[in-house]
Amino acid sequence: MAADAASRSPGPPPALRVGYLGPAGTFTEQALRSEPALAGCDFVALPSIPEVLEAAAGDLDLGFAAIENSIEGSVNITLDTLAFDADLLIQRETILSVRLNLLAPVGSDLEGIERIVSFPHAVAQCRSFLRRRLPQARIDAANSTAEAVRATAAGGDPRTAAIGTELAGALYNLNVLATDIGDHRGNQTRFVTVAARGIPSPTGHDKTSLVTFQRSDRPGSLLNILQEFAARSINLTKLESRPTKRSLGDYCFIIDLAGHVADELVADCLLNIQAKQADVKFLGSYPAGGERADGARREADDAWRRAAAWIDTVRAHLAS
Repeated sequence: MAADAASRSPGPPPALRVGYLGPAGTFTEQALRSEPALAGCDFVALPSIPEVLEAAAGDLDLGFAAIENSIEGSVNITLDTLAFDADLLIQRETILSVRLNLLAPVGSDLEGIERIVSFPHAVAQCRSFLRRRLPQARIDAANSTAEAVRATAAGGDPRTAAIGTELAGALYNLNVLATDIGDHRGNQTRFVTVAARGIPSPTGHDKTSLVTFQRSDRPGSLLNILQEFAARSINLTKLESRPTKRSLGDYCFIIDLAGHVADELVADCLLNIQAKQADVKFLGSYPAGGERADGARREADDAWRRAAAWIDTVRAHLAS
């Protein structure tokens, strides 16, 4: 009887499936594998960022995509898909320090390279190196750094090199012709995990992302939106305009702010913007990433505990 019951007991729940920009060896995969919260997921490589986000809204549980680089700025295809095409909520952000390498088939040398393949953002982050060392090389775009590395390996042409990760070079048996070729040592890329539903609970060190669409193009309309944040001392960490795709000169604004929609001030601010100033598309409230993220959350938790203890001592004097 016990054996029958054991055979009918459910096993562990299936692992969540998370899509990312493939193939194997992309910076996206590297960032994904650095995120402890996603370690138990099944990783699904997809050929483009829109397909990653489309899958996150449909067949997969999560999507993971680059959204911003410290040198080149926003990854517009991610921003635009979230703003206009997909109804997804950001669950967390991950910050990855980026090291770019020039990779080529065995037998290649730097002086003989005539063609370079990579993801356009990666190429843009190496402009100075390419201008200095390979000014005559033709630049061709690929859907990802790893796709560029894979295609270069498959082609076997010693005159062609790819810009990509050291991991991709090892996976596809390419030699490293030059390491760390990025123009800036502080090169970092921000990635977001997205899902079709759910807002993570506040942690004390959070970020909220949204898109605002002005209802009319009149002087002071953006100022009126920004004053709602200023009046409540809410810090904006990003403000960027994007064309709405409707007509020339029609723009919306992508805004990142410090705080969580569960915070009364943030909620009140968004309520007033939606009611009086602009239509708001909420993209999520989620734990902020970065090197100090865990420490900042611990400091916030300690501050709240001290404040709670203090208010308890004050309220202890209430008349019964």
